[in-house]
Amino acid sequence: MGIRIERIARILAAVAVVFTLQVTPGSASGSLEKPVGPVILTVEGKIKITNTGKEARFDRKMLDALGMHTLKTSNPFDTGTHTYEGVLLSDLLESVGADGTMLVAYALDGYAVEIPVADTKKYPVMLAMIWNGKEMTVRNKGPIWVIYPIDKYTELKDEKYSSRSIWQLERLIVE
Repeated sequence: MGIRIERIARILAAVAVVFTLQVTPGSASGSLEKPVGPVILTVEGKIKITNTGKEARFDRKMLDALGMHTLKTSNPFDTGTHTYEGVLLSDLLESVGADGTMLVAYALDGYAVEIPVADTKKYPVMLAMIWNGKEMTVRNKGPIWVIYPIDKYTELKDEKYSSRSIWQLERLIVE
């Protein structure tokens, strides 16, 4: 009888480990899956979950897996209203266990801007990857463009938010 109980206990423990790994991939080990495709975004700094050293590197498929959203809004860099699709910056920060108050965002051309983490809690700030139904490329402000929902919140029609709408985003440092 004692051997059966020990055997059942070991089986249950093994099942619990497998279940934990399936329910919370990456979080049990403090890491993310590694990108398979080209890396389009790197997050570093005050983060708890990584996949390469002290960084979290994302390919397009990994970002898509965070959950795509749609936003219709205007922006100060083009006329009219546009449809953007992408992931919420707040979801990305949650996925890496970010623990900071400021983001320093870097573009491919070296442009850098600070984005308060508080913005991501107050507004649905998007990391847009699709613009009017077309996947964004480096030639059209991609692969990632930070988009604020300025038509939903009139206070966002301000130069300080326009400057945070960085395109060709490639790196975020959580401070």
